[in-house]
Parts: sequence; structure tokens; C-alpha cells
Amino acid sequence: MPEWIDTHAHLDAPEFGGSGEAVMARARHAGVTTCVLPAVKTGNFDEVRELAHRGGGAYALGIHPLCTGDAGEGDIAVLEAALRAHAGDPRLVAVGEIGLDYFEPLDDERQTFIYREQLKLARDHDLPVILHVRRSADRVLKGLRDVAARSHRWLGIAHAFNGSEQQAQAFIDLGFKLGFGGAVTFERALQLRRLAATLPLSSLVMETDSPDIAPHWLYRTAQQRAAGEPQGRNEPAELPRIAAVVAQLRGIGIDELAEATGRNAREALPRLAQVTAATR
Repeated sequence: MPEWIDTHAHLDAPEFGGSGEAVMARARHAGVTTCVLPAVKTGNFDEVRELAHRGGGAYALGIHPLCTGDAGEGDIAVLEAALRAHAGDPRLVAVGEIGLDYFEPLDDERQTFIYREQLKLARDHDLPVILHVRRSADRVLKGLRDVAARSHRWLGIAHAFNGSEQQAQAFIDLGFKLGFGGAVTFERALQLRRLAATLPLSSLVMETDSPDIAPHWLYRTAQQRAAGEPQGRNEPAELPRIAAVVAQLRGIGIDELAEATGRNAREALPRLAQVTAATR
């Protein structure tokens, strides 16, 4: 059975009702050997760290742009203290989920300040970053270029990438891999499917963003939900089926995709090598 890495899953989310370990166990049964659990605010740092340790996964610490409304310099200090306290933890693989969001009505000045301060911490602690890039690719790229020291080489993942080919190449040139998940399973996602099919295989990683971004077989329209059809819950066990869509788009075998995206994930998040080795 191919072995997969889910590079982005929020298994501490309320939708899972505290069943994150059971969800990871189901994922392993489906061939997903490792899940990366990004934090979204300082209040869930301990939860994602402890869940990653209990379930054999990895984690990242950061403040999501949607959580910046109540965040400030004190939260940056909490993140810095956590990065210092857990610097020797091989399961801490990145600073994330961080970034910018111009879909939701957020305070631009505040989210930009929080994003750049977190980039500085990632740079200073020599950690990769897991990036939230929602209608914000150019601004996220500018932050990366502005904050990087002359000798610094970024590593990390542009999560749920859905930009242009030129933006994709800009992230790749900076050292990033691009995350593909459930959105690529929709036939109407023509640009995204084109990117999944044509970008260098060395630039792709797989993710679910559980419980969000459900693949098409779980998705229900608002009309269907109003009629009583429940929305299926996305979780890491869906990853092999999502990956099968990407393999088909690229015209390659599923084993080749699993090997390549696993290697890419370990390149983007180098500490994952120790975590995945322990699961074998």
C-alpha cells in the first residue's frame, strides 16, 4: 500500500469532537502514515502539540490570519516562548498556519503585522513556514522577500494553493512546495487541475485541510443541506482518494505520486524525516 503524508489537517477542530487520535488511526489504516497539525492561535498550541505526540503526527505553531483580530504583540511573545521551549522537539516541524487572507473582511494592518512578525520568528528559529494564501499570493510573497535575511533560504508549504502559474513558480523559486487537496477533485476547478497536472512533480505535496475543503464526493450544496443531506466530514483517510485524482490528472501511477509527494514533504519540512521514520 502506498504511504502518504497529509501535510495539513486541523484534527483539534470542534468538528472532530476530541476524536483526533481515532481519526489518525483511521488515516493510518488507509495508508496515511503521518499528519501535520497546524495551530491557528496561541490558545490551541498545547492541544495540537499533545495530539501530535499522542497520535504519532507532527505539528506547527502559529497564528492564522482569521485569528488575528484578537491577537497582538503578546501573542507573538507567546509564540516565541513556545518555539524556544519546544526547539528540541522533532515533531515541531514549522511555524504555521500563518499568512494573509483577503477573502474575509480582516484588518489589513493587523494581519500584515502578525504575519511579518511570525515570519521573523521562523527565520530566527530556522524553521519552515506553512502559509495561508487566500487571494493574497502577491502580498504573501512580498512579505517573504522583505523579511528574509540575505543568507536565509525559505522552506515550507503554500497551503491550499490556488493562484496563477506565475505565482506558483514564484513560491517554488523561493523554496516552497504547493499543497493540493480536496478542491482539485472538482471538475469545474479548471485552473487548479491544470496546475496539478503540469507543475513540476517535485513541487507538489498532498493535504486535506480536514475538516475543511471536502472533496467532491463529500460536498453538499446549500440547497442539498437545506433538504436534509448532511455534509460529509473531511478527514485524512480521504487523502489516498484525493491523490488518485491528482495521479490521474498527471497520467502517473499512484505509487509514483506517493513516493514523490512524501519526499517533497520531507524536503519542505525537514524534521518530518524523523517523524515518518518512527512510523515505519
